[in-house]
Amino acid sequence: MEDPPIYYDKAEYIETDTGNKVSRKSVICGSQNIVLGGKTVIQKECIIRGDLRRTGPGHTVVVAIGRYCLLSQRCVIRPPYKTYKGVLNYYPMKIADHVTIGEDSVIEAAQVGSYVEIGKNCVIGRFAIIKDCSRILDGSVVAPNTVIPSFSVYAGNPAQLVDELPESTQELLESSTKEFYYERFLPQHVTSR
Repeated sequence: MEDPPIYYDKAEYIETDTGNKVSRKSVICGSQNIVLGGKTVIQKECIIRGDLRRTGPGHTVVVAIGRYCLLSQRCVIRPPYKTYKGVLNYYPMKIADHVTIGEDSVIEAAQVGSYVEIGKNCVIGRFAIIKDCSRILDGSVVAPNTVIPSFSVYAGNPAQLVDELPESTQELLESSTKEFYYERFLPQHVTSR
């Protein structure tokens, strides 16, 4: 049995030339400092902070998001920061391909690898690194500067290793983000009366 389509109101989303679908009800600050790889879905009430960046020349891309990513409702993406000699500095954040971020999650990681699932209500601390093919379960809090290894499942507060993922994780998450979500995320056809 085939999964049913996920319909959205076409008037609520902007579709870019590269197939990104961005809700008009999301908040994108500093869009000139944000790069979307293509075929990424940003749902309503998401906040992406591209306006928080280091001062000075040569620091333009603050948030880079890869292809086939899903940013669920109300998630917050903001670059990590630290204070050095009394000056607050923000650093770039990279989210790779085929990443799913659940509703109400807050991400301040330095890097999120490809084929990663972050559950609902998660907090990913500043400068955390999440390697490829890993999963963070709902409600988890990843401490700042934590490195999550590939093929691992983390859960809890603070998040700890609770399981390992099979080698097929990459293929499963790739098909999940492409066929099970992006290709089923379709504009709702409104019939005129």
